[in-house]
Amino acid sequence: MNKIQSSLTVALLSFIPAIAFSAGNAAAGKSKSVICHACHGETGQSVQPIYPNLGGQHQDYLSKSLRGFRDGSRKNAIMSGFAANLSDADIEDISAWYASQQGLTEITDK
Repeated sequence: MNKIQSSLTVALLSFIPAIAFSAGNAAAGKSKSVICHACHGETGQSVQPIYPNLGGQHQDYLSKSLRGFRDGSRKNAIMSGFAANLSDADIEDISAWYASQQGLTEITDK
């Protein structure tokens, strides 16, 4: 019984980093995303067609993209500059905010 409990405890604890990592506070993200509003809009609906809509995107996609800009694996001089000073918590919060917004519901060809 003790071996089973130990194995179960280890298995459950192994999920904690993934849960903590993917968590984000959308309310905190709203205030942290103020600088993003100039291009991407407050709710993630871009103000110019050259900037992508962020509203409704998957949180993990947004987080991965911001991390990529921050670490240089994704190239964009403007976004890299903005992402450079974001903490992991900032990234998760901002991603949670934009993911919680209304967004693209279908893809249409132009």
